[in-house]
Amino acid sequence: MPRAVEDPRYSADYLDPDKRSIANAVQIFFQDGSHTEKVEVEYPVGHRSRREEGIPLLEQKFTANLATRLPAKQVAEIMEMCMDQGALEETPVHEFVDKFVI
Repeated sequence: MPRAVEDPRYSADYLDPDKRSIANAVQIFFQDGSHTEKVEVEYPVGHRSRREEGIPLLEQKFTANLATRLPAKQVAEIMEMCMDQGALEETPVHEFVDKFVI
């Protein structure tokens, strides 16, 4: 029967302002008694300590999702604007939102 078990260390490290760990682990136990190894990640890609590693992945994900709904030219325009903080901040909201319309 599936179950989740809290690791008190994970909860404590999450609340510790110096760590703010977002740890998780998974291990699968099979009915025949065998099991996988425990896989643990204390700081997933979204964690602040991995920001440099995570931002490019978010950009790729944003681009890929835009591409599922918009033509390549629009995707490129949106990404160009989003990658230029100054231009983005100077763009009126209605003009930015209009870029998402086909």
